[in-house]
Amino acid sequence: MPPAATTDAIWRPHVTVACVVSDGARYLMVEEEVNGRLAWNQPAGHLEDRERLVDAAVRETLEETGWTVEPQHLIGLYQWRSTEHGEGVIRCCFAAHAVRHDPTRPLDTGIRRALWLTREEIAVLGDRLRSPLVLASIDDWLAGARLPLDVLRWWPDANAP
Repeated sequence: MPPAATTDAIWRPHVTVACVVSDGARYLMVEEEVNGRLAWNQPAGHLEDRERLVDAAVRETLEETGWTVEPQHLIGLYQWRSTEHGEGVIRCCFAAHAVRHDPTRPLDTGIRRALWLTREEIAVLGDRLRSPLVLASIDDWLAGARLPLDVLRWWPDANAP
């Protein structure tokens, strides 16, 4: 006989990815419409089922900016409770190198524009930043946070060790 169903909900955080893409002293940013307001963020989004974290970061950056990027390092993992929806978020942030841009590529729904801003220009956006993780990940990258990508392990097969 199967175990009785429980009414206890299982907590599942939102798993997101983001890329800090630098070009000298400028960083690739997106202006997006979120719940009726304009906010600024790095190229970022949700991990899809059966998708590697690094692949999700490349996909989200392309979809939101038209830039193809090559991830170089893992900057860090960030845990946060979103002020937008009140739920937990685990954010995996990568440092990536811009490879090429397709200015004709349509951007994701809600993305107004992608542009390059300095850290100072990003800092003055204040509460217009989508989350405190935006500036924190840039500052971590500037402070030298760089983990090799091979710290991330992936088993696409449920039967793998």
